[in-house]
Amino acid sequence: MLHELGHFVTAKRFGMKASRFFVGFGPTLWSTRRGETEYGVKAIPAGGFVKIEGMTALEELAPEDEHRAFYKQPARQRVVVLVAGSFMHFVIAIVLVFGLLAGYGKDPIRSDGLQIDLVSKCITTAPTGVCKPGDPKAPAYGRLQPGDRLERVDGVTTNADGSNVIAALRSHAGEPIDVTVIRDGSPVTVSLTPVGVKVGKTVQGRIGIANEVVPKHVGVLAAIPRTFTVLGSFLKSTGSAIGGLPHEIVSIVQGKPRDANGAASVVDVARVSGQISASDATTSDKVYVLIELIAELNLFVGIFNLLPLLPLDGGHVAILAFESVRSRLARAFGRRDPGRVDIMKVLPLTYAVVAVFVGLSLILLYAGIANPIRVQ
Repeated sequence: MLHELGHFVTAKRFGMKASRFFVGFGPTLWSTRRGETEYGVKAIPAGGFVKIEGMTALEELAPEDEHRAFYKQPARQRVVVLVAGSFMHFVIAIVLVFGLLAGYGKDPIRSDGLQIDLVSKCITTAPTGVCKPGDPKAPAYGRLQPGDRLERVDGVTTNADGSNVIAALRSHAGEPIDVTVIRDGSPVTVSLTPVGVKVGKTVQGRIGIANEVVPKHVGVLAAIPRTFTVLGSFLKSTGSAIGGLPHEIVSIVQGKPRDANGAASVVDVARVSGQISASDATTSDKVYVLIELIAELNLFVGIFNLLPLLPLDGGHVAILAFESVRSRLARAFGRRDPGRVDIMKVLPLTYAVVAVFVGLSLILLYAGIANPIRVQ
């Protein structure tokens, strides 16, 4: 909803006509008209939409509204309106991260993969990730503790990011394995038997641990610059998730283990949230991690929406940039301005992108059920 509010406010600010602003989708539950805009609530409480008149020259407008059409406004104003939605996501992420730093006094920088921050009570099987009767007890519960740092697994010293630890645990389903951690400066070795969990076509070992954040106390003043440092780390992981999407899709099709830092569906997000809630962490830490997750999701949505692909906002910005460059080149060579891009010519590309997005969404949704992201 805040995404659409960004479009709505900026469009009104520039004198464009925004005829509708609704929360949700589906059948209308309630609506009212104030001035030239109809406000309302739809039955499905997911997102919302704003209707800005004249998004393209194909729309028919009343003669008195033609001068207010979106496509007739200066390019700079149209760009501002288009990016305002993503800007709202960035604002939400900034506010949430600053709140974590200034309120909780902790720095939500991802740990290096070696520190254990969450220990679950069970190995969950429900899509929500919440423990239910019959779920096996997590082997790590009561044996390992938040704050432990993985040192060796099966006699092998952990590498820089702990990836060999994950591989060792996954390959020892139902088999005892020695896990050595550093606790309060001293090594502690425990023998654990990973619980086998069917993931795709394979069975992987799980012990019920996860690394989330390294708590570093930060003051209110220090939180201001640190907020953008943290967002930079989120930005890097977001870029990796988007760039690694093709590889993630291949892994899903082949039934390979999911990357916990890769692309996820709403089912995955719900499951991970449930796993966090079912962990042995304090209520304060659970809330902290969930707020961090929301901040990262907003950053991801904001960036993804700016990709130069129609029908995303970034695709419309790319067309405006193309029109501007083409017009300047025409003037430089003394030629007639070619004008606006014919939207009919790019509709096939738009449909193709929509089809790809729908396909990817369905694949990720299926993977969230059949091959979910899990804590270890």
